[in-house]
Amino acid sequence: MEEEEIAAGAVPGPESDRDKQRGVRDRGSYSAALPGTELHKTGSSQGAAHGDNTGSGTLGRGIRVLKSNMKRNRSRSCVTPKSRFGSRERDWLKEDPRRGCVFLHGGGDPQPPCSSGPPSSSTSQSDLRLVLCTTDTTAAELCAQGDSEGLYLQLHGDLIRRLDPSERPLQMVYDYLAAMGFEDPLRIQNEAANSDLSCMMRFYSEKPCSVDQLERILLKGVFSVRKGKTQLQKWAERQVILCGTCLIVASVKDSLTGKMHILPLVGGKVEEVKRRQHCLMFSSAGPQSQTYFVNFDSLSDYQRWYRQASKVVSQTVSVVDLSCESLEEVPECLFYSQDITHLNLRNNFMRPDRTEGLHSLNRFSQIKSLNLSHNRLGSFPESLCEILTLTELNLSCNGIRSLPAQIENLHSLQTLSLDGNHLSLLPEELGGLSQLSSLGLSFNNFSEIPAVLEMLSAVDRLAMAGNCLESLDLGTLSRMSHFKHIDLRLNGLKAVVSRGVETLKHITHMDLRDNRLSALDLSSACSLEQLHCQRNSLGALTLSGFALRALHTSANHLMNVNIYPVPNQLTYLDLSRNLLEYLPDWVCDTRKIEVLDVSHNLLTELPGRLLSSLSLRKLLAGHNQLHSMPDLLDHIPLEALDLQHNKLGELPESLFYKALNLRYVNVSANSLETVPPSSLSVLQELYLTSNNLNEQCAALLAGHQNLRVLHIAYNQLQSFPPSKLTKLELLEELNLSGNKLKTIPSTVANCKRLHTLIAHSNHISVFPEILNLPEIKLVDLSCNELTEILLPDLLPPTLQELDLSGNTNLILEHKTLNIFSHIATLKLDQKPLMSAGESMGSSTLWNHGYSEMTGQRNKLCVSVLAVDSFGDSVEAAYGIFDGDRNEEVPRLLQCTMGDVLSEEIQHSSIDTVYMSNTFLSSHRKLGMAGQKLGASALLCYIQHNPGDPGSYFSLTLANVGTCQAVLCRDGQPLPLSRVFSLEQSAEETERVKLSKAIITEDNKVSGVTCCSRLLGCSYLSPWVLPKPWVRTEPLCSQDEFLILGNRALFERVSYQEAVCTVQAVRDPHAAAKKLCTLAQSYGCRDNVGALVVSLHIGEDSCTCELPLSTAASGGGGRIYPTAVPLGDPATPSTSSGIASEFNSEMSASEVGSEAGSIASDENPAAGLASRPERRCSLHPTVCGIGGFGGGGNNLGLFQRQPSCATFSSNQSDNGLDSDDEAPLDGVISNGSKLEVEVDIHCCAFRVKGGAPEGNGGQETVEERRGFALRLSEDIGSCVTAGFGCRMRRQNSVVVAANGWLHSVSSKETSDLKKSPSTSSLFGKKLSNGSVVTVEESHNLIEVALEAPKKKSGYFAAPAQQDPEDQLVVPPGLEQDVWEQLRHLNPNPGPPPTQPAPTTGDPDWDHPHLNSQQQQLQQPWDASGLALQQEVYDTAL
Repeated sequence: MEEEEIAAGAVPGPESDRDKQRGVRDRGSYSAALPGTELHKTGSSQGAAHGDNTGSGTLGRGIRVLKSNMKRNRSRSCVTPKSRFGSRERDWLKEDPRRGCVFLHGGGDPQPPCSSGPPSSSTSQSDLRLVLCTTDTTAAELCAQGDSEGLYLQLHGDLIRRLDPSERPLQMVYDYLAAMGFEDPLRIQNEAANSDLSCMMRFYSEKPCSVDQLERILLKGVFSVRKGKTQLQKWAERQVILCGTCLIVASVKDSLTGKMHILPLVGGKVEEVKRRQHCLMFSSAGPQSQTYFVNFDSLSDYQRWYRQASKVVSQTVSVVDLSCESLEEVPECLFYSQDITHLNLRNNFMRPDRTEGLHSLNRFSQIKSLNLSHNRLGSFPESLCEILTLTELNLSCNGIRSLPAQIENLHSLQTLSLDGNHLSLLPEELGGLSQLSSLGLSFNNFSEIPAVLEMLSAVDRLAMAGNCLESLDLGTLSRMSHFKHIDLRLNGLKAVVSRGVETLKHITHMDLRDNRLSALDLSSACSLEQLHCQRNSLGALTLSGFALRALHTSANHLMNVNIYPVPNQLTYLDLSRNLLEYLPDWVCDTRKIEVLDVSHNLLTELPGRLLSSLSLRKLLAGHNQLHSMPDLLDHIPLEALDLQHNKLGELPESLFYKALNLRYVNVSANSLETVPPSSLSVLQELYLTSNNLNEQCAALLAGHQNLRVLHIAYNQLQSFPPSKLTKLELLEELNLSGNKLKTIPSTVANCKRLHTLIAHSNHISVFPEILNLPEIKLVDLSCNELTEILLPDLLPPTLQELDLSGNTNLILEHKTLNIFSHIATLKLDQKPLMSAGESMGSSTLWNHGYSEMTGQRNKLCVSVLAVDSFGDSVEAAYGIFDGDRNEEVPRLLQCTMGDVLSEEIQHSSIDTVYMSNTFLSSHRKLGMAGQKLGASALLCYIQHNPGDPGSYFSLTLANVGTCQAVLCRDGQPLPLSRVFSLEQSAEETERVKLSKAIITEDNKVSGVTCCSRLLGCSYLSPWVLPKPWVRTEPLCSQDEFLILGNRALFERVSYQEAVCTVQAVRDPHAAAKKLCTLAQSYGCRDNVGALVVSLHIGEDSCTCELPLSTAASGGGGRIYPTAVPLGDPATPSTSSGIASEFNSEMSASEVGSEAGSIASDENPAAGLASRPERRCSLHPTVCGIGGFGGGGNNLGLFQRQPSCATFSSNQSDNGLDSDDEAPLDGVISNGSKLEVEVDIHCCAFRVKGGAPEGNGGQETVEERRGFALRLSEDIGSCVTAGFGCRMRRQNSVVVAANGWLHSVSSKETSDLKKSPSTSSLFGKKLSNGSVVTVEESHNLIEVALEAPKKKSGYFAAPAQQDPEDQLVVPPGLEQDVWEQLRHLNPNPGPPPTQPAPTTGDPDWDHPHLNSQQQQLQQPWDASGLALQQEVYDTAL
């Protein structure tokens, strides 16, 4: 390894300087350059300059530079820590966790971290140095080593700031990782050395500046210029600058020292001169306008100047926006634009102590508005008090603790924003700002309302949300009569005290949301028009109704609301989620009410007068205990009616005759047996799900001829009248799921606007005639009894999703699949392929089913991870990920999180440790995708206690965000997760407040997300963190099933209803479908996802014995596995979630560099105790053992130990140079291996080889030996780990289907292709996820139906074999296999024995094994005990 060594912690001495001048590099000598050399922390520059290294007892700032001019992440020069560090470096790092390494990138055009695609020539040779140092090493010392002027830090791919000389880069990295959630110092040391961290923290030795950034700040160059429109003027070469709002032309070529000609462009013109190539005409505005012609040298310059100048001339006000440009000072050329009135410097690094910074802003003579928010100022710049023209000043989020007295000089100031600081007092001089009309003090540290505000008579809004007020004295507000709007959200208010106040006539709006009020009396506020008091603990509320217009009181404990007099001006009333048993009388007496929300209460009846209101347009009364609805006597203007989740047996007969304006009706989850008739209805949306309606009721729906959405799922329909369906010509969405339908009427073809048909969980046997509809997009006929599909010659191009899973008798030929080739998402069952004597291991303990529905969104942002056989086949992993508005992050987590969990389990056996590290590592591996995008995540891991083999199973759950999990125990719901949203977690809200985040009125952090913990969205750190909630729950025989769902599911379906729903269905797949359908029928319009895991864990589920302590015979104490015959196969139903999905939407891997590596470069922790072996009827195999065999009695030939091999897009190059041809989709090669991408939902694969015919399934030794020889020739090496499958094949085909991996010889391939049931497997997956016939020359056939389609990247195999990829050969076949390996290696040497396990540090100590040691292990005992083994592989 070529390294450049520099004296530790010091500037090189004279001898080093001479060596440097001669270009000499010290390659192996440590002497003075040894990183382990300790230095005294003297603090003096002289000591540092001389490199004093005499003190060995004090932690020093040892510095060593490795790999100067390293290639970027994807190059071969920086693949793994094995190549980064030598043995001496690792020894030095292991001595103290406060030592580590820092990646220093060069300057130039900043490249996005982990960029996708092959590295370009400009970036592959960028200066990248790996510097070993300590947490005490300062930026100044690192600069001295690299001969750079300063170090720069970029966070989350965003702004770049200069580090102070005293700042310590490595300590900053460690602090950042600790804030994320890492706790172990050794783990923090290891994470800091991971190159993926550069997507979150990146150090530069020079300040990079992109072309786009320079274009926004200024444009300059030497061009041919002519002044005036006449031809008398001559062209001349001049320096031209476009900065701010002006065009600047120098009078002298290549110089700015002479006279400068300034041309204001705001309101002017910029036009193309057609007579000359690449020429623009710039003209100022006004009668005294001037004109300059500029002729550019190239088209790119011409377009760049024209684009920027067009933005300036289109403005009506002289505005300059330089936000988010990492500026430390104002560009000097900007001061030529003296007409600037609005200057935006938000989110920069302007420093008050720099002369060129804020001190120079008073040079702008006309500036009125100045935005300096998010500049980390730390104090109020007193120089701003000299800009007397200011009318608007924004200093939010700057860490300001006090205001100077000179602020009284800003007499013209009208708006002052000081939100998100540390203010607790205001100076008296602030009261002298007589024109100040808006003052923002939210999210500071005020414990009371400042008295100086009484002097600011022009301020009409008190904005003090997010402070520390515990009590509000209305007497104080009565003295501040100028305040009309009071905003005291998120203050922790416990009481509002009147203290003799009679009236508050000036307050019109008050916001008291998210406090701790138990009672509220605002009867003295007689002018109050609008009140927000949601999410308190109010038990009593008293208001004045004189001027009240809107009242928001949801999520309290109200049993009654007293308002006097009757609020006749009230138009909006929200009393939802309270404890009301009846409606107050004044509700029916109000005259102008338009919207009434009383859902989620305890109402048993609705007053008749309420439905006679002539103003009510929207009534929401769902989730109550209503038994009946009063009759309608007169025509009412009601437009929306929601009565779901009540106990209604019927609706008023005159409902649709009296409420002629009804457009939305939702009466789902009631006991309706009929619906009212209608003739002249304008109803557009009707939801009747989960009632007792039959086909006779369906006939009454024909009167709603304007109906567009009809949900009548989970009723008692045995048929739908064809003649009635014909009349619903405007129908767009039809949901008939969960009935007893045997067919869909053919008259559905008359519904020409139908785009969604959902009819799962019926008894339909004939595919409906819907594929001729011109606008059809989604068809869901899953969980039916379809046997065949009659298709037209051409399918509608609009069809995007077709779900046929759960139809056990459906057989699709390859021709049918070809017809479906353009469908974006095709969901089918994969037929189980198991022979007698085989079992799926854990299928008797649990099985799953899941459902994902897009709703009314055009993309699916929810992903599910389901692994029934995880690790040693008696473990399982399940997860759900919700990206809200993005689909990239959920797919990345779906593809990577199982691998990360598998790796973390090997590093630690503590549940809180390995689950937390799984989330934190997944957060890091999101790469660039996780900088701006994020997702809620929930992961469940079912496992046995490794310390107690005879114990029951336990479930470990971790989650961030709003995804939730509930366990059904003894028929009752047991919530397991914690919701991390600001509305539901007061603790998280307080944490976000203390970090000085701005929480907007819709309860979102910086207006982005309502979640306080997410995976991704790293740019919101430290407000939004990835550290999860972790809980472990022991499982028992009373546990029936587990439900995982996203936010949209549990917002509409309660825990109790979800449990009852699954209990009634039982089949996991159908239950998950029903949950999603119910959520949509209850009003969910967003993506919804559900995962149901059926548990079959009894008291006798495990009979494990203690692990053997010694071997049966010799072998150096090695534990030998014992052969245990397997039971009968347990074939799961097709509705249990074994379904495949063809998906052509953008794969997670297509995000490119947004994803880092899937698993780290490190090997499993050698020092950790391995898990005990389990042997019982449920645990017949040993962890990590895989085998080949034609039945239950064949010898296991190969064994693969658990590995943590890295699949990294930024550390693997797939063996292809930039000029090589692109690899096949789904097949990734790095020159030594091939990787096949497989389905992420099927993670248990068995390699099967058929037994010779005529032998009764028993193989002889010779036949087994011949089979091993064929495997040696065809495979070369077969390596399978808990999550990873890499194979090299020459003359055979690998086919993965339904969780099984088959070994098929080339002779059998043609026969399999002819079979209708297997022909679909022999195809190449196209970009849209479908399968078509592949060319005969392709030896590897991909059948992963939902695998990401990235040709390279984080699914690529490492460039060399993992040291722990080991091949175990039985003694009887050892000699034959050795002979085959000898042909591959001309110098084989003697057969090696298994190396002793290493006891070195797992993070830094990586023993390098030779090729034979990687292939062979200690052979088994000569007795040749038979063992049925399984090989597990990831579904990536």
